[in-house]
Amino acid sequence: MSIPFPDIEPVALQIGPLAIRWYSLAYIGGLAAGWWYLTRLINNKTLWTPSGPPITRALLDDVIFWVAIGVMAGGRLGYIFFYEPSLLIKPWEPIFGFLPFPPALMLWHGGMSFHGGLIGVTLAGFFFARKYKLNALSLGDLFACATPIGLFFGRIANFINAELYGRPWDGPWSMRFPIKDQAGEIIDYTVPRHPSQLYEAMLEGIVLFAVLRIASHYFKLLKRPGAMIGLFLTGYAFSRILVENFREPDSHMPDFPLGLTMGMMLSVPMLLLGLWLIWRTRNKPKEAPAS
Repeated sequence: MSIPFPDIEPVALQIGPLAIRWYSLAYIGGLAAGWWYLTRLINNKTLWTPSGPPITRALLDDVIFWVAIGVMAGGRLGYIFFYEPSLLIKPWEPIFGFLPFPPALMLWHGGMSFHGGLIGVTLAGFFFARKYKLNALSLGDLFACATPIGLFFGRIANFINAELYGRPWDGPWSMRFPIKDQAGEIIDYTVPRHPSQLYEAMLEGIVLFAVLRIASHYFKLLKRPGAMIGLFLTGYAFSRILVENFREPDSHMPDFPLGLTMGMMLSVPMLLLGLWLIWRTRNKPKEAPAS
């Protein structure tokens, strides 16, 4: 027997013509919680080599802005190029009832790619590190620790929006999601499916955060530049490839051979890069004892 989808209004707060959606709040909440966690990490001197964390508290506030831009721009561009390039040629639609606006920039309608966001954040972090002469790998390690927090918030927002739902399955915790057409009209509400958004929130968010927390605090991998990035990439790619087997492929995507999905194919290079980064840091010496 399947569970009916809890019909949560996607708009969290309406102020006149301005609609504040849970999707937007998820990004804001993820960035805020991630920023708080990063401050805790850089203040914990035992996690770092004697030279200290790769960034100061003051510069952390600056790089968060760069990261936010990288996430938004990279995530949207990644979605457009990887999943729905037709958005670039769709006619403009009115917002607020009168203002023409390009659909490619309508972030509040959803349509963000994690892989594109990762590329955007990587570029933003690289150029920031280059500008301020910081260790780019160590800076990446720092942000890898906090990224699962944002992923958790994002997947919960996907669930609230009833998007990225799972494949049909009549299991004990299956759920009936409202399937909508391009116009937003519900066309089906009867097929039980995997709540794949919650699988991803658990694996990419909670489990991956716990793994990285153990690696940083008990195995002290922040002292080995690149190791935490490698662990994050490997953990995310493995989780994503696994859940793609339960997640309904986007209807507008072509059928790839061997049952592959775009998410799987984009995750394989992440997996290989992550394993290589872990391998290259395996013999790096730990912090020498203080004299």
